[in-house]
Amino acid sequence: MIFATAGHVDHGKTALLRALTGTDADRLPEEKRRGMTIDLGYAYLPLEDGRTLGFIDVPGHEKFLGNMLAGVGGVHHALLVVAADDGPMPQTREHLAILQGLGLPGLTVALTKADLVTAAGLAEAMAAIQRLTAGHGYPDAPLFAVSSLTGEGVPALRAHLANQADGWAAQQAQRRFRLAVDRVFSLSGAGLVVTGTAFGGRVAVDDTLFLTGADVPVRVRSLHAQNRPAQAGQAGERIALNLVGNVSREQIRRGDWLLSEAPPAPRTRVTVALDLLPGTGSPISHWQPVHLYHGARHVTGRIALLEGDIAHPGGHTLAELDLDIPLHLAERDRLLVRDGTARHTLAGASVLELRPPQRGKRRPGRLTHLRTLAQAADDESALMALQAGQQALALTDFAWARQWPSAKAEALPGLGTLIRTGRGQEIWLSTPQRWQALADRVQARLAILHAEQPDQLGAGRARLRRLALPAEPESLAFALFDAMVGDGRLVNSRGWLHLPEHVLSFEASEARLWEKVAPHFTDRTDPWWVRDLAQAAGSDEDTLRALLRKAARLGHVVAVVPDRYYSRTRLQALAEAARVIALQDGFVEAAGYRSAIGAGRKLAIQVLEYFDRVGFTRRAGDRHYLRETALF
Repeated sequence: MIFATAGHVDHGKTALLRALTGTDADRLPEEKRRGMTIDLGYAYLPLEDGRTLGFIDVPGHEKFLGNMLAGVGGVHHALLVVAADDGPMPQTREHLAILQGLGLPGLTVALTKADLVTAAGLAEAMAAIQRLTAGHGYPDAPLFAVSSLTGEGVPALRAHLANQADGWAAQQAQRRFRLAVDRVFSLSGAGLVVTGTAFGGRVAVDDTLFLTGADVPVRVRSLHAQNRPAQAGQAGERIALNLVGNVSREQIRRGDWLLSEAPPAPRTRVTVALDLLPGTGSPISHWQPVHLYHGARHVTGRIALLEGDIAHPGGHTLAELDLDIPLHLAERDRLLVRDGTARHTLAGASVLELRPPQRGKRRPGRLTHLRTLAQAADDESALMALQAGQQALALTDFAWARQWPSAKAEALPGLGTLIRTGRGQEIWLSTPQRWQALADRVQARLAILHAEQPDQLGAGRARLRRLALPAEPESLAFALFDAMVGDGRLVNSRGWLHLPEHVLSFEASEARLWEKVAPHFTDRTDPWWVRDLAQAAGSDEDTLRALLRKAARLGHVVAVVPDRYYSRTRLQALAEAARVIALQDGFVEAAGYRSAIGAGRKLAIQVLEYFDRVGFTRRAGDRHYLRETALF
C-alpha cells in the first residue's frame, strides 16, 4: 500500500518518514542545502509479514504545490502532518482541501513535535486539527501525537499504518494495468527507467505496454515493486520499470501513462460531477478558466456548468470540462480543479462520461440520468444507470471506461439482460425497450419516405441513418439495420433498404417492352440518352422514358442525370472504380476518375455528383469522400 504525506512546510514530514522507515526521502542536493522538500521523495517500510509499505514525501511549500499534486494521484490513503507547536497552517488547509477534492477515502493525522509543547498545548492542537478534518469530510480521522526526535508515538503510528491495507488494491488489480509516470531517468547498464504509482491492474517482466506521449509499445525488461526486485507488480504499489523499445528518455515526461494496451483517443471534453469545496470563498461561474490536475499531469481548461451559471462553495453540481490539452481519462477518475491563477483549490471532479453528446446537454431527463450515474457506487450500479438512461453502450467503450479487460467486462453480471449486436470490435449493447424503439423509428421514417417518393426503391444505409437515427453512432445504426434485415422487418435490395410491403414490378406490357430494351444495355460502357435508346429500340420516346423510370425504381438501370441511364452492372463497375481510388488516395477527384473509367470530364463529373446525391460519396470542394461502402 502507498501513503502520501501532506502538510505545511517545516512541519516535519520528511523527519517523520525517517523515523518511521529509516530512510531520508530528500534526495536532491538542493533539498539538502535548503532543508526542505522540493520534489517527490520516496521511502519504504518492510513489514514482518512480507508486505512493504510505501511512502511518497511531497513538498509542503506553496511554490511546489504542482509537485505535491503529482505525488497524491492514485494514492488511497494520506498521512497529514501537523506540527503541534504551530497547529494548522495555510498549507495544512490547502493540502487537506486537495485530499478532499481528490476523494481520498483514508486519512491519518500525525501531530509532530509533540515534545515541544505542554500537555495543554497538545490538547489544544489536537482539538483544532480535529475540527479542521471534520470540516473537510474526515470526522473520524485517527490522530497520533509523535516526536520524530524522541520516537514518542512513532511505534503506534507505524502499527496503525500497517493495519490500513485493505481489499482496495486487490480489487483494483483485477482491472487494466495503468501507471502514471512521475519520474524518468537512465541507469548505467540498464537503460531507460520510469517510476510511478499503479492505478490498477498487474504488470510482469516481459509484458508489452503502451506508452502515451510517445505513443509507442515498450517491453518490460525488469521491474522493482515497492523498492524491491520483483517479477510482477500491481495496483497500489510504487513500481519502477526498466523499459525496452523505440523510445528515448527525452520523449517521456511526467504525466504520461503506461497502459496494458493502446487506449482510445484522449478526451478534450468530459462530463463530471463537481464537488465544490467549502471555505474556498469563490463560486465557480460558467465557462470559467481553471487549472486541472489528473494523475501526474497538469493542464488548463474551462468549466461549462450544466445546472445554472453559478455553483457555490460546499455544493454539488454537474459540468463539462473543456480541456486545452487532451487527457487519457477513465470513468470515476478524479481531477482537482483550481482557479485560473492556480492559487486556490475550488473543487474535485469525478468523471461520469467520456463522450458527452453534442446537443441537449441540459435536458431535464439527461441531467436526471447523470445524477443517477454520479451516485453509482460500483460497475453494476453504473450499468443499471446506463440501462435506465436508455443509452446504447459499446462494449469496448464500457470496458475502457470502467478499466475492465474486455474478457472480464463481458462476464459482468447485468450484461446478459442487454441486446448484443455488431461484430468484431464493434459490439453494441442496448436494452430491449430501447432497441425496439429505435427499430420502430426506422420503420416509421421509411414509411414516410416511401409515401413521399413512391418511385424510389428505398434508401442507402447512410441516408437512412441520417433520416431516422441522426444522433446514433453509425456502427450502431448499421448493426440495427442488419438485425432488422435478418428478422424480416427490412429488405435489402441491392444496397437499398425498404419496407417489405414496398414492392415494385413491371406490368405485363412493360415486361415485354423491357425484354426488347434490356439487350441494348449489354456490354455498353456509355450511358444511353432516352431519345437515342428509343431510336435504337424502335420505340416511342415518351413510352420508353416511363419504362426506364420504372426500371430504375426496380434497380435495373440508374439515371445519373435526367434521361441518361446506365445499366446497374455498369454503374457498379463505376462505383468500384471510385471506391478503389478513395481507399487508395482518401478521396476521388474528377481528373483522376475520368482516366480510370475512360470517360470525358463532363460525364465523370455527372457520375460523381450522382454518387454524392445517393450518399455513396460526399463532396468537399473538388474532392469526393467515400461515405457508404455498402452501396453498389
